[in-house]
Amino acid sequence: MNEKKPFPIPVVPATAAGLESDAALDNCSAAESFALMVLGDSMEPEFVEGDIIIIEPEGLATDGSYVMARLNDEWIFRQLVKHEGGWKLQPLNPKYPEASIPDLSVIKGVIIQKSKPGRRKAAKRYVE
Repeated sequence: MNEKKPFPIPVVPATAAGLESDAALDNCSAAESFALMVLGDSMEPEFVEGDIIIIEPEGLATDGSYVMARLNDEWIFRQLVKHEGGWKLQPLNPKYPEASIPDLSVIKGVIIQKSKPGRRKAAKRYVE
């Protein structure tokens, strides 16, 4: 039996790679979807560490959408939730704090799909 071994993907912070800003992201076309690997447990149980998420930069962010946002000079992956005073970015894991945002300008993309590395049948779409 040929057992497949996981292929390690090195994850290096942009500053460690010598990038002072988000120049790599700035060079991407705004219309191009891109993939990221989930790190940490702030979005469990829906998204676990190692899941691959597909982000649509020009996706429509609505109440309940999973989004990538730029907040306090950091990228953050959370669920967008509307409340009386406006909007907030909420983690699914209650161990982490939510963040109020003034408007939707901090939203930089909407998660449209997730999958497990090496498992096509494990994919789940969030936008049709």
